[in-house]
Amino acid sequence: MPSESLRFETLEALKNSPKGKLNYSPDWLEKGEDILAGCVEVSSLSPLSGQILKRLSPRPLLKTRSLSSCVRDTSPEVSEGLSAGASVPISPRQISSPPPVSLHAEDDEQKAGEIQEESVVSPVASPPPAISVLSPRATQMAGCIRMCERKHKAKAKVELSLRLEQQERLVATVSSCESEQLKRYEELMELKQRQEYQSMRDMMEKETQESLGRQEKLREEHRHRMKILNLRLREAEQQRLREAELERQRQVEGRERHRAINAIQEEVLQLNQLLQPRPSTQTDPALDHTPYITRGNQLCSQVSDVVPASADGQFPSVEDLTVAERALQEMRSLVRNLQGEEAQAAERKRKEQDEEEEKKKRHEELKAQQEEQKKTAARSAKEKAKKEGLQTGADESTLKWYSALQDAANQCAQACDELSRAKDTQVRHPSARCNIYWMLYGDDNYLALMLQTKKLKMELQKAATTPVSQIANISGAPLKEAFEKIDKLLSSRPVTSAGKTVSTSQHPQGLEFVSYKLAEKFVKQGEEEVASNHSAAFPIAAVASGIWELHPKIGELILAHLHKKCPYAVPHYPPMERGTSVEDYQKILGYRVDDSKVEGQDSFLKRMSGMIRLYAAIIQMRWPYTGKQGPHPHGLNHGWRWLAQILNMEPLADITATILFDFLEVCGNALMKLYRGQFWKLILLIYEEYFPRIEAVTSTGQMGSVTRLKQFLEVMSGLKHLILYFPDF
Repeated sequence: MPSESLRFETLEALKNSPKGKLNYSPDWLEKGEDILAGCVEVSSLSPLSGQILKRLSPRPLLKTRSLSSCVRDTSPEVSEGLSAGASVPISPRQISSPPPVSLHAEDDEQKAGEIQEESVVSPVASPPPAISVLSPRATQMAGCIRMCERKHKAKAKVELSLRLEQQERLVATVSSCESEQLKRYEELMELKQRQEYQSMRDMMEKETQESLGRQEKLREEHRHRMKILNLRLREAEQQRLREAELERQRQVEGRERHRAINAIQEEVLQLNQLLQPRPSTQTDPALDHTPYITRGNQLCSQVSDVVPASADGQFPSVEDLTVAERALQEMRSLVRNLQGEEAQAAERKRKEQDEEEEKKKRHEELKAQQEEQKKTAARSAKEKAKKEGLQTGADESTLKWYSALQDAANQCAQACDELSRAKDTQVRHPSARCNIYWMLYGDDNYLALMLQTKKLKMELQKAATTPVSQIANISGAPLKEAFEKIDKLLSSRPVTSAGKTVSTSQHPQGLEFVSYKLAEKFVKQGEEEVASNHSAAFPIAAVASGIWELHPKIGELILAHLHKKCPYAVPHYPPMERGTSVEDYQKILGYRVDDSKVEGQDSFLKRMSGMIRLYAAIIQMRWPYTGKQGPHPHGLNHGWRWLAQILNMEPLADITATILFDFLEVCGNALMKLYRGQFWKLILLIYEEYFPRIEAVTSTGQMGSVTRLKQFLEVMSGLKHLILYFPDF
């Protein structure tokens, strides 16, 4: 409070004032002390005491004078009595209260008191003797002080009581507030406890519901699993019954196949006896039984390999039965073919005997006529060459070679006719080759056999064409792997293709079919892959050359397919014969005709270019991993022959320039290394004499191939400096 702070400041100021340094005891009366006891012992008059006495009232002054005079005049006993009387304390009740003094008088008294105190406190060198002063003024002052102290004590008691009452009221107020706050706090705690209890109950109820839900879910899952287990048990039982039934059927079918294989083996052995030469035919040198006997023994061995496996307690499989049936069929075919050849031999022998005499008669006449015809044909050919300058077609020997290759390809296609026709699963009227199956096994077995044949055909075709399709720009181990797969397949060894093992020995026509399809695939790669990617010609040619060297028949079939699709590889410009339609003639020339729509010239030239490049690569490439040492089966001499025959024929617009450019770009370097000067002479001949003929027959819109050929000839050989390099020109 502000009054309290001011009060303490006032007390502090009074304490530091000169009056605050005065020592007095308010309890002097209760203690029985004299009011001036402390002053008498040390009281002494200061030099200023005279001035103080002058300021006192006259009456006290007279009393003091009279007192002092009495002291001087009395005897020592009186003085002692006075001193003793002075030392006796005088009660304030014995002293009458002085009249009231004014405020000015009080101020003067205070100043006198201060001076007296200073005089008492101030040290003196030689204090005078002590004098006892009994002043009514001092007594009055002491009484006033006492009364003031009492008033202050009473006032302090009143204030203290008020303060105590105020503090009690404040304590009561604070206590009531605190009690109210305590009640509110207790109510809040009770509320929180109720809320916690309620939340706990809610949580327990929720957990109870969840546990009930989980229990119900577990019961439902248990019921569901029981249903599933029951279903599985029923299915397992049904599966066991089915497996038992299947096992029983398998055993029945296995026994039937076992009996069938035994019957087939017996029949094969009987038919093999028919292949042995008869005494009547042993003298006929034209009929050779050795191939039939060899093949018959192979078939007997093939059937015998199947029978021991089934004799060990194991039933033969369907494949074993199929192999045995094929062996039986081939054995029957061998017997029929042998019997037919025997009949034909007998018929030939009879006819030969009848015609031998006639042939002898006409032999000389025919010989003379042939010589005359040869001379006439030679003269007419020379005259025609002189008139026309260049040929319009291939020479006779080339055409014979071309026809022989086509005949060989046709014979191979006819030999594998059964496999080639295995496409339709419908049972049709059987051909002459399949009559035996139809008669022996009926419709159902014939259909099953045709399905197996179709499956075998697809596997053989995939095994033959897949390695060739993988050849592009590969080299090293992948190229060698592709070559080995093809070689194994053509050697009648088992090959794995698409996870299945297949061999050409699984069918009598398997080798012919694989050879035909393999050669066709090589040419198709040149037609498509090499036409788009020229660098692919060399790896394909390396594999084809290596296969050609190991299996010469493949090379003949490759040439036959190549000549059929690209007659310019012969070289041969087929003439249009009478009765041939335009579409058929375009097919003969190598164009593709689909639904009476002929392919464009650019596409045609691109395919021809790819096949010519493949042919040019084949005649110069050798399989690098072969250990054989010998000439190329179709080497650079055939390339030289092809180039010479092209230059002896009249050029065709847009075609001759294209195939010449492709052939020289691929094979020119190899021909130059082999023939050297002769090759450069041929190049000079092309540039100076044959190229103008090409330009003459080429129209303006077909100059692209002509321009490429001209630039190639100029850049390749350096025609301007040929004479310097080859002075023997």
